[in-house]
Amino acid sequence: MLIDEDEYRAWDGVELARLVRAGEVSATDLTETALGLLEARSDLNALAYRVDPVGQPATAGVFAGVPFAVKELLAWPGLPWTMGSRLLANNPAPGLSPYAERLRDAGLTVLASTTSSEFGLLGSTETALHGITRNPWRAGASAGGSSGGSAVLVAAGVVPMAHGSDAGGSLRVPAALNGIVGFKPSGGRCLPTGPQASGLQALVTDHVMTRSVRDSAQLLAVTERTGPDAVHAPIGVIDGPSPARLRIGVLASTLTGREPDAVVRRELDRVAARCAALGHEVELAVAPGIDGAGLSRGFFTAAALTMTMMAQLTTSMRGFPPVEGEVEPFTLELIEWAKTLGPQAQSDSEQALADAARTYLTLFDRYDVVLSPTLAVASWPIGYLDPGAGRDVLIDRTERVVGYTPIHNPAGCPAMTLPLGWDDGLPIGLHFAAAPGADALLLGLAYELEQAAPWADRRPGR
Repeated sequence: MLIDEDEYRAWDGVELARLVRAGEVSATDLTETALGLLEARSDLNALAYRVDPVGQPATAGVFAGVPFAVKELLAWPGLPWTMGSRLLANNPAPGLSPYAERLRDAGLTVLASTTSSEFGLLGSTETALHGITRNPWRAGASAGGSSGGSAVLVAAGVVPMAHGSDAGGSLRVPAALNGIVGFKPSGGRCLPTGPQASGLQALVTDHVMTRSVRDSAQLLAVTERTGPDAVHAPIGVIDGPSPARLRIGVLASTLTGREPDAVVRRELDRVAARCAALGHEVELAVAPGIDGAGLSRGFFTAAALTMTMMAQLTTSMRGFPPVEGEVEPFTLELIEWAKTLGPQAQSDSEQALADAARTYLTLFDRYDVVLSPTLAVASWPIGYLDPGAGRDVLIDRTERVVGYTPIHNPAGCPAMTLPLGWDDGLPIGLHFAAAPGADALLLGLAYELEQAAPWADRRPGR
């Protein structure tokens, strides 16, 4: 039986799971409704591959029966493990990672994989493999990336939450552009999605994008490390606002020293004033002296070296490297650029990221939370970060618009974007970060802001 679509879109994952447990809806009904919506919103092009659930949806787990989708960078049985690339279009998924096992054990019904930029490299989702993923808020506006497909499906109400991964903003950027919650846990808090790796992969944190704060908090409790290998003390389920009043420092400019667009600064000031009205101590922070150019070079060097390792692995398996037509121009340009970097490239990249992280963390000697825009612009058009635009152009444009989020990955900070800003019908994300391990503090603040300025009723087409 199909459920009323407006009702379905109004329920978050926690509520859907409660309805299933109470017998008010069935997991099968939820699956059929979600699949119907997935088909109805094929115009968004957020679907990478679909898998029909085998047998009955799960009846055990805190999210039993709740429809879900995974980013195509996460291996999942029954779905090709494509990494958003034509090179891997027929690559079968290996076994479940520890993180994926926790998703399965939570009872989530995985219906599909979602589109990503190739290898998660760019802040857009416009690939040669799948084409352009579209923002449901406005035609022609970028859906962001690299977790663009997941963000779009959540924003459009197809699923209440979906998996994303984040090495420098790849979860938070599309969440901001699509008007939903994007929470990046502290580095090392969640279970890994694969073996420990160096380069760009070492910066990746996996979690979900959601419409409600409680979905993000509940899923974090499901996937955080709890054993002797836990990097941070487990926090369990954070279920509401904290009474603690926080010291909040406001950073207006990006870490490369660029000012945000006027409309973004307006929304930043408005949200800072709201935090102050809630009783928090808010002040304009003095930007730490981070070498923004060095930070950017460190990130893109890590990306180039990671792509070089991918090319070497491909070459060893089949006897020749990836060629034009198999991978996108930007990926090939990174591989070629890596050849010019010299033998110290990896250590130089690691040092640049570590230096920037150490400097940034000094902010938490004075503040509990750092507030900034998520992005320097309200949105950008499709094509702005097209992988064929050229390496120098893409790096410059990425620095221009994605100048706030990257530092939190090498610094290990929990960080989140909340849909607290709006301009002419488009959402504007506001970003909050805390010291490593302080995930509970951020989630408590998120609950408070969600209650003070609810966003659940603001959905595309409404």
